[in-house]
Amino acid sequence: MSDEERNIAGYNGLTRVEPTLPSEFYLDADHYERELRKIWYRNWLYVCRASELRGPRAFSVFEIGSQEILILRDQNEELRAFHNTCRHRGSVLMREPKGRLPGSRITCPYHCWAYDLQGKLQRTPTPSEQGDFDKADYSLYDVAVRDWNGFVFIHLEPENAQPLEESFNGSHLLDNWPLADLALGHTYEKILHCNWKVFWENFNECLHCPSVHKELSEVVPLYKQHLMEVQDDPEWEAHQRSGDKRYKQGLAEGKETWSKNGSACAAYFPDLNEEEIARGHTYCETVPSGFIVGHVDYVRVLRLRPLGPETTEIHVQWFFREESLADPAFDASGVVDFGQRVIDEDGAVAELNQKGLRSIRHKHGALMAEEYAVHDFHVWVLEQLG
Repeated sequence: MSDEERNIAGYNGLTRVEPTLPSEFYLDADHYERELRKIWYRNWLYVCRASELRGPRAFSVFEIGSQEILILRDQNEELRAFHNTCRHRGSVLMREPKGRLPGSRITCPYHCWAYDLQGKLQRTPTPSEQGDFDKADYSLYDVAVRDWNGFVFIHLEPENAQPLEESFNGSHLLDNWPLADLALGHTYEKILHCNWKVFWENFNECLHCPSVHKELSEVVPLYKQHLMEVQDDPEWEAHQRSGDKRYKQGLAEGKETWSKNGSACAAYFPDLNEEEIARGHTYCETVPSGFIVGHVDYVRVLRLRPLGPETTEIHVQWFFREESLADPAFDASGVVDFGQRVIDEDGAVAELNQKGLRSIRHKHGALMAEEYAVHDFHVWVLEQLG
């Protein structure tokens, strides 16, 4: 096939070699700080489930880069978010990572400036405020905060924040899952010794799947062919016409979900359509901070957070219907163990990738046809950096 023929046929793959990002983007401390400023401080970030902040005055402090963000519920249980910084001389306001405020004020532990739960300065300890001092000028630095289907997102530049829904690859993709009503069943955290971009690059290709994810590739036939989507195959039309099961979209015959034996651990979500059930996994991504994936019987959420040029935190949660968790016979170990194995496998190769990038000879690599989504991610990063 020529390049033109492939494009007309709907082929996803790259039709020419594209370079990767420069190696220094994964190693250099100054560049890491630039990405924090240009990317992480300027995009919507997933923080936690709304249910983790229950009732008036509940609070949590989220750290991203050098920034601490205080998220709380006011007296009316409305979500609020501010920089965890006093407007007096810049002290940290809340020292604990989470909890419940004892009253209706946020009080600085240093000089006792006190703010209401909407962030407005109410009191200073000085008996002799200057004549030109106006409390209205010293409200807390606000941060945009949204509850999207039970997931809390923040944006450090509220005046420049695009609509949250525009940060997803498709905010409608999980409409048939009862996201807001789900309950937490399991949490898994892992520190990866790699740059945050290495994680996303691994996520965006399946060239590694047959060798790295042997069990997963048995559940998803396309993965065994080094492909993520049907149209990643240059001969996809012929293979779909022939019904070749190796190139089947979705799960293998007899498999229901991502689990050790391919069986669901609970009843299917009732509103899923036939396509969603057959596909077995529906991803809703929000770069740079993570993704939500719906399966027929559970929802899995992954949040990543950069901790340094070569360190990234992975935080994964599994959510189920409350009635499933309440059933004494319910056992989620099959889906949880399977999911953790996939994460560990990805983490191991991501760390190998990071270590190899330290070669003084390696300036950049080359992307293969199937790595079109990696290229798209690189283009996004460069656009963000300006």
